Amino acid sequence: MEHPSLKIIHDEHAALAAMLRSLSMLLAEHRRHGTLPEFDVLRAMLFYIDEFPGKLHHTKESDVLFPLVRKRSGAADDTMARLDHEHRQGERTIRDLEHALLAFEVMGEPRRAAFEKAVESYVDDHLAHMRTEEREVLPLAQQVLTDEDWAELDAEFQKNKDPLTGHEPADEYRDLFSRIVRMAPAPIGLG
Repeated sequence: MEHPSLKIIHDEHAALAAMLRSLSMLLAEHRRHGTLPEFDVLRAMLFYIDEFPGKLHHTKESDVLFPLVRKRSGAADDTMARLDHEHRQGERTIRDLEHALLAFEVMGEPRRAAFEKAVESYVDDHLAHMRTEEREVLPLAQQVLTDEDWAELDAEFQKNKDPLTGHEPADEYRDLFSRIVRMAPAPIGLG
């Protein structure tokens, strides 16, 4: 049986992976051409990463999914503890990326490499994080969660309205997502 929360989690992972890969592609394209990227687009992309996956998606994994799985099985406790730690570190990591972006924007070319290195590290780490969730936690959840657990999980994840998963963005985000979609390179999937 396919549960709505599983589809939402996979869709949100795919949307975030696409955004992360687009961010890397954008930087690589400008590096190749020896041009500076459009900093407002980079800021918008980092804002999206912080606003939706960071504050909605990760919170529901740590506060709802992981506790439900832990209640039914201890098989992935160490993995979920590590994932929880990564979720908690997410806001600080984004602030560090935003600082590196600001340094690149204000200080110019001497700060490009540090920003690009920080982005690539974040992208690699986050893609690995999502793969762990999809390969270890979600299969275990499918094995051990009860119908009542799934009802709770489905209800929580159905509240998410990530515009990059096909939901109409709230008015306050409409311009942001239009700008990102218009300016960022075409994304690719989670892989």
